[in-house]
Amino acid sequence: MSDLCIDTHAKRHEEAVQKAQNHALSADTLRRLTCFFKVIGDGTRMRILASLTDTELCVCAVAQLLGMELSAVSHQLRVLKQSDLVRARREGKTVYYSLADDHVREIIRMGIDHINEERGNEDA
Repeated sequence: MSDLCIDTHAKRHEEAVQKAQNHALSADTLRRLTCFFKVIGDGTRMRILASLTDTELCVCAVAQLLGMELSAVSHQLRVLKQSDLVRARREGKTVYYSLADDHVREIIRMGIDHINEERGNEDA
């Protein structure tokens, strides 16, 4: 009977490993995903992304909202833009920033939902 248990476990283990191998990420995808999470893992950049969730803002407005220097906000927005997380739109001399697409918005909202679910409350 123990041989049957071991054989059954080994087969299930083999199936699970095969399933995981079928969904394994390529080295390039893994590298890019790691970079993505490093970019959004910065508290300042996450605050900027969260502030852009429902509206577009100019650099001055983001700086005011976050209580930061204009140059520091500009630097972080440049990083976010280079990472394709925000986009810029020029109107005269003013540049407005918004989230690059709905995927970014959804990632932020899902993160908030996950945190609120763990805590049992809601911030957003």
